[in-house]
This record gives sequence, C-alpha cells and structure tokens, in this order.
Amino acid sequence: MSLREQIFAQRLEPTIVERTDAGGPATAAAAAPARVKTEAYQKLKYDMHHAVLERVELERLSRMPQEQIRGEINALVGRILEEQKALANDIERRQLAIDVYDEMFGFGPLEPLLRDPTVSDILVNTWCQTYVERRGKLELTDVNFYDDAHLMKVIEKIVSRVGRRIDESSPMVDARLPDGSRVNAIIPPSAVDGPLVSIRRFAVSPLKVSDLIELQTLTPPMAQVLEGLARAKVNILVSGGTGSGKTTMLNVLSGFIPNDERIVTIEDAAELQLRQDHVLRLETRPPNIEGKGEITQRALVRNALRMRPDRIILGEVRGAEALDMLNAMNTGHEGSLATIHANTPRDALTRLENMISLGGLALPPRTMRHQISSAISVVVQAARLTDGRRKIVSISELTGMEGDMINMQEIFTFKRTGMDSNGNVRGHFCATGVRPKFCERFAAFGVNVPDALFDPGRRYEAT
Repeated sequence: MSLREQIFAQRLEPTIVERTDAGGPATAAAAAPARVKTEAYQKLKYDMHHAVLERVELERLSRMPQEQIRGEINALVGRILEEQKALANDIERRQLAIDVYDEMFGFGPLEPLLRDPTVSDILVNTWCQTYVERRGKLELTDVNFYDDAHLMKVIEKIVSRVGRRIDESSPMVDARLPDGSRVNAIIPPSAVDGPLVSIRRFAVSPLKVSDLIELQTLTPPMAQVLEGLARAKVNILVSGGTGSGKTTMLNVLSGFIPNDERIVTIEDAAELQLRQDHVLRLETRPPNIEGKGEITQRALVRNALRMRPDRIILGEVRGAEALDMLNAMNTGHEGSLATIHANTPRDALTRLENMISLGGLALPPRTMRHQISSAISVVVQAARLTDGRRKIVSISELTGMEGDMINMQEIFTFKRTGMDSNGNVRGHFCATGVRPKFCERFAAFGVNVPDALFDPGRRYEAT
C-alpha cells in the first residue's frame, strides 16, 4: 500500500478533535483529513529517519559534498522502502529523502519554512503548532514536530552552533541561524506548555532603499534626506515597536556609509548585514553554567572605543550601555547609529533617560537630557500598521534644550486618513514645512539636498 493509500485509508477511521475555535466546537469531519495526513506522514518520516541513522556513518557522510550526501540518502531511502515493501511513488520518495536530510543535517521541520522567501517570521508554539508571518499577517501552517523531545533537539542544534546553551537552569536563549536570522527560544519550566521558538527571518539580499520606496515604506524625499544624514555623519536613533522594521532601516542607513570608514557593530545576536569592507562585528555572550563569562553590551561599547572606530552601530539600546553610547557620540564618533523600542520619538528619548539611570549614576534629569540632545540629532520612527505594512511614520530633529525640556521638530510625517474595503490603511506622506537645522551640516559636508524636499504641498499617497 502506497503512502497516499495509507493516508486515505486512515481518513475512514473516527478522529476525536478536542480543540475548538471562536465559532464553537470543530467537527471531526472538517478537521480529521489534515490532522490524520500529518500524523501518517510524520510516523513514516520518523521510522525512515531512524532506519537511515542505523545504516549510515554520520562522520563519513559529513566529509562528503552536500550533493553527494543527498544522493546517498536518496538511494538509501529507496532501498529501505523496497525492503519494507512500502510502495511509494517518485514524488513521495523524493520528499522523504529531503525530509530525512533536513532532520540529519538541517533544522528538521523548520527547513521548508527557512527556504521559503515569503516567510518573515516563524513562530513555534510547542511541538504541534507553528505559525508564520507573510506580508505582515500570521498564518497557521501544517508543520509539526514529533513531540517536545524532537523540538528540543532542534533548539539545541541551533544554539550549540553559536556557542550558547539552554537547559532548566538557563531556560531562555537568543541565538542566530547561519543566514543571520535571529532566534529566541524558551523552554520549561519558564514555558508552561512546552518549548517555544521565535525566528525573525532576514533576506539573503538585504532590502535596499529603492525596495523601501517601492513598498511605500518611505518616499524619495525622505530617502534622500536619510542618505544625506548618513553621509554628513549625523547621529541617528531608529525607534519603533517589535517587528516595525528597525533593523531593516538600520541596514539601509548603514549602506550609505562610505566604504573607507571603519565601522564597529555591537549586537546581542549578529543581524546586521553591512556590505562595507571595514566592518568589525561584536556580539554579547550570556554567562556560562557557573554564572561567569558574561559579556554585556556595555562592555562591548567600552571596548569598541579602544578599536579606533569611525562609527559605532548599536543593534539595540536596552540598558546601561545607553550612557556609554551617548558619550561615544559626544566624543568624536559622529555618524553613529542605534535602535530603541518606543512608540513615538518622544517616548524614545524618555526611555533613553531611564536607561541612563540604570548605569548607577545619579545624574539630574536636566543633565541627562542635555547629554541626549547633544549626542542625538535625528529620531527616525518606524511602525507596523494594522494591515501589516511597515512605514517610516516620522523623521524628527532634536534642536537643543529649552529649560528642562528637549526641543524636537518633525520634518516628515505619515498621516493616516482611514482604511479601504480590504482593511488596508490609507494615508499620505508629507513634509511639515520645517527647514531642519541639519541642512547647515549638509552644506559643510558637501551634501546637496534641495529645499523643495521640505515643501509641505508635496504629498505621496500610500495605496
């Protein structure tokens, strides 16, 4: 009996469906086919995986070229199917060989999702439920693991490749995949229902500013001003919520930095994809099993100052390193970049002020705000709208202090005007009509930005 016949035969068996949705109890007739098909194929793949492992020498295989390994596994899967008299057609055989290869040398059930260029996030909610994000919207997939132990093996394979660990004593970890995608995993006892994995995907070829213009994330005038800011060595803070595109914007801004400058990047998990020749990448490290050996972002920022950088790029400001970053921006490392989690430009400055306090220095509020206003010149606000699309909703300039408050003026903005029948946000980009002070710096650095870019009468509709 072929795999397809086994699946269709099992569909006739009664299936108990325990889960319910918002519309009430789900029926067995509606849910059984997809569920049984997954269970039947999972069992066959599980048995095939173990049968292959019993017959191959992994050490010998690991020394072979990738294509030769695939050929060996494909031939072995065919032989095992024939020996077991489990008839399968060519499509089924090829898929089994691919899945067994992924289990042995990849990340198992995650591999098909990692190969899909339309997937931007992979969210594993225990072994039996996996969601993905496509075009800003979440979708439930039919990807499942065998059980919690299977998912744990995949998690351990991911974190061990970057020298991290995860166990009951340290149940949370940040790691990265070989392609730079960011991974967060959390396991019991912190995760009550079983291991959880969140993967933030990154494209092999990073988005360029022309791509963002085409996607209506920003407008040509905004892009021209941002390029000028990077070339004129203006310190920029990129603010936004989770998944709003802060790292993408940081990559775009970094792309405007001249190739002859020495750049040091500091991140929790290396995500930035800079194309310049002179880039030094630093990464934090958690404590070991004895609670020693931790390397914090603050320590890396301080070390970066001894590496003769022209610019420092901080993946995300989240703690006491905020003060060291501001000191670096104020002491000759102009044109540095950083991101921060905040919903508005003003909230970003308030968060920075709170983070400075974490450094252990009891500075007066006015002193902290003066430090911030001296170091940072521009805040770029990114947002993910309700329809899943990402926009640069504000570019604001810090103009100094007035009393105890930091003065800000908005240069560009995105104004929402409503929603269409498909649930897409309608609105337009426009300049506020304010001519920013950094135009004087543009002139000093030979950056030509025409005044027409700041004309409030020019609107760019977002459709």
